[in-house]
Amino acid sequence: MAKADRLARLDDLRLEQETEYRTALIEALRRTAAGKWGLFDHQADRKARAAIAPVIDHLEELGDAIDAARDQLGLPPFELRQQFLKSRGPVGPQAMGEPRQAQAWLDRLAAEEGAAG
Repeated sequence: MAKADRLARLDDLRLEQETEYRTALIEALRRTAAGKWGLFDHQADRKARAAIAPVIDHLEELGDAIDAARDQLGLPPFELRQQFLKSRGPVGPQAMGEPRQAQAWLDRLAAEEGAAG
C-alpha cells in the first residue's frame, strides 16, 4: 500500500508540474507574441538568449522533473515539452517570425484547452 500511495503522490506532483510548465510556457509565448524575441532561439542572438535564459532554465528544470516522474510512473515523455523543444533553434529565411509562431502556439493551446474542457 505504501508504494501505491507514493506513486499516487508522485502522479499528483507530476500533474501540478505539468500545469506549472504549461502556465510558464503560455506566459513566455504571450511575451513573444507581443514582440519579444528569443524564446524559440531562431536568430541565435546572444543578447536575446541572455534575456530569455531564466525562462528557458525554468522550463528545462520543470521538464526534467516531469519527465523523471513520468518515467518512474511508466508514462511517455511530456508531449508539450517535446513539441516546444522541437520548435526551437535555427530556421530558414522563409520561416515565420517568433511573434507569429508564438501566436500560433497560443491559438493551438487555447483550442486544445477548449476541446478538453
